[in-house]
Amino acid sequence: MSTRQYVRLVDEWVEAIGLRPEEYGTHSLRRTKASIIYKATGNLRAIQILLGHTKIENTVRYLGVDVEDALELAEATEV
Repeated sequence: MSTRQYVRLVDEWVEAIGLRPEEYGTHSLRRTKASIIYKATGNLRAIQILLGHTKIENTVRYLGVDVEDALELAEATEV
């Protein structure tokens, strides 16, 4: 499947369920999945690999991780 075919398919799905295609696309869905996995696991390195980022800083910026998120993860982790 080509990239263009994939984009058209996602656009059709979005319209079929009554959402606005300009608000939902292949990139926003990619980011949403990465965000959900991050929230569930807190594993930035896994997200970095999944997204193909070479620098962890790019992954942090992409997900919008902030100090508050990092502190919550630290507090929830027992050593």
